[in-house]
Amino acid sequence: MLRYLTLFLFVTSLLSAQEPASEGASQLQTQLKVRQLLDKKAEYHRLTNGEHEGYRIKIHFGVDKEVAEAVRAKFIAKFPEYATYREYQQPNFVVLIGDYATKMDAFRHLKLIQAEFPNAFIVKGKIKGKP
Repeated sequence: MLRYLTLFLFVTSLLSAQEPASEGASQLQTQLKVRQLLDKKAEYHRLTNGEHEGYRIKIHFGVDKEVAEAVRAKFIAKFPEYATYREYQQPNFVVLIGDYATKMDAFRHLKLIQAEFPNAFIVKGKIKGKP
């Protein structure tokens, strides 16, 4: 009887000793997967220059580069807190404002901007910042 009791205690101690080892292996696998995902995200940002899909506000487009620069300068004077971008989309020079993750965010800012630039509108495109 004592042998069975000793054997029982020995087997249960082995089983309980193996549980933390399997938990440790599981945690290690989870950490490895998280690391792989972070590495993939870093590689994606490196390849896309940190840009992703989002919205901007277009306040001007036209063929005259000087007019586009004048509109941009006027905007910066009125709204210095906004990021501005000048792009060339053949055959037009375009002035874009902001980096908005959601259309609702862009719409809120559009209403403020339209007081000075009534022809402004929201466009979808590549933006900088967090997705």
